[in-house]
Amino acid sequence: MTRPGYLALFEQGNMTARIEVARERLSPCLVCPRACKVDRLGDVKGICRTGAKAVVSSYAPHFGEESPLVGSGGSGTIFLTYCNLLCVFCQNFEISHLGQGVETDAGQLAAMMVSLQRQGCHNINFVTPSHVVPQILAALPKAIEKGLSIPLVYNSSGYDSVETLKLLEGIFDIYMPDFKFWTRESGKRYAKAPDYAEKAKMAILEMHRQVGDLVMDAEGVAVRGLLVRHLVMPGSLDETREILRFLAREVSVDTYVNVMDQYRPCGKASDFPPIDRRLGNDEFKKALNLARNAGLHRLDEKDWLRILKKLF
Repeated sequence: MTRPGYLALFEQGNMTARIEVARERLSPCLVCPRACKVDRLGDVKGICRTGAKAVVSSYAPHFGEESPLVGSGGSGTIFLTYCNLLCVFCQNFEISHLGQGVETDAGQLAAMMVSLQRQGCHNINFVTPSHVVPQILAALPKAIEKGLSIPLVYNSSGYDSVETLKLLEGIFDIYMPDFKFWTRESGKRYAKAPDYAEKAKMAILEMHRQVGDLVMDAEGVAVRGLLVRHLVMPGSLDETREILRFLAREVSVDTYVNVMDQYRPCGKASDFPPIDRRLGNDEFKKALNLARNAGLHRLDEKDWLRILKKLF
């Protein structure tokens, strides 16, 4: 079993400084690209509506994630409440927008990690962590002291600060960002983030610099590297094309990509045509062809099953 990088940092005494720098980014808050500059250490809440403590909706072994994360024991997902992007179509709307969850201190978050490891999970998968990086880092030493020794997965919207990501080098072995939109218009319309694509490109390049292409063990379980998700959305194939070209040309043709067909109109999507409808089969087939034409060849196994069903 490959040893996660955070264990060496902890043993060398190099984690404490990272935790302190991350904590300083909470007041004024500069943790994510929103740069609200509120005093989160004083429990003031900005766009992410999260103060000094992380809020957790649920945690459990999850078997619906990408194949390299799931293996036989599942991915140990910790669903963090609220979000810094707040897409109008979010499929976890109750968690990200409505705040379903409970405030959690460092000790409680550490206990969740250790519990998931004891249940046989292959990794600890933080879902929407971008706004609570300092809180995750503060919990990590406590989890290590209790025996945590499996990889950490950073499962984000892609709307991440490079400065914050640099604090995670050597701590997160696996990054799994989304790349949602390409144009400023879509970022503004669907997430009030016209700079989304700009920030996502820089974030994904930084993630790849840190961990490289995805590496799996003999059982096909991810131990290190980058996975990228792209949810194909109705009427957005031009943006899909540019996103896939970026991944192939500027990141790596060996990037492991999950081209996702699961889009359905959730949240407030009914007010935002053309995403007020489900994705058509023809649109998804075209998206898969765009991935192939871009030179990308590492698609999640679940994608291939969907391809076969849709093509035959």
